[in-house]
Amino acid sequence: MNDLLLPTLDVLGTFAFAVSGVIAARHRNLDLFGVIFIAFITACGGGIIRDLCLGITPPASLSSWRYLFIALLAVFFTLVFKNWIKKLEYPIFLFDAIGLGIFAVTGASKALHYTGAYETAIIMGVTTAVGGGLLRDVFLNRAPIVLEKEIYASAAIVGTCIVVAGNYLGLQEFFVMLAGATVTFLIRYFSYRNNWNLPRFMGD
Repeated sequence: MNDLLLPTLDVLGTFAFAVSGVIAARHRNLDLFGVIFIAFITACGGGIIRDLCLGITPPASLSSWRYLFIALLAVFFTLVFKNWIKKLEYPIFLFDAIGLGIFAVTGASKALHYTGAYETAIIMGVTTAVGGGLLRDVFLNRAPIVLEKEIYASAAIVGTCIVVAGNYLGLQEFFVMLAGATVTFLIRYFSYRNNWNLPRFMGD
């Protein structure tokens, strides 16, 4: 395993998810503490759940100062460049999709490293990818994206399967993770832009 690959992707994913959390919190007019809290929980919630499931205690997000620092940096970045971010067509969606792709592959890779079990890698990869966004939406009192008809967790599943398949075939980790993150992002991006949705089961 490349010693720099996972930490680098982890930082990028944490920052992307934290920015999406800041934007969502500002839309709800939260105060500074609320914005920081939502940024942190969005960025780190999935990783905390994953680490607890894997028996890694304390979770990395709670034992290292860098995660809170990245969340604070995301708050600063979003406030300073808020005018530029407003010009983006779908700012929350864009940063959320980036974080989804990165965390799907890093979560799966970390689970493979600790357990070697492919099914665990897929489950933990998806958990890492969607957990923070799920907690964000719950705290902001809105319907979680992952529970609606949008293609969200399904995109993460594809990314984790690419990581698992690459590991099984012995392919170079860097290119496998890059492919997994990219495919996850593209599925999420095009499904959102083209309004592709999963079937919805209607009540009686």
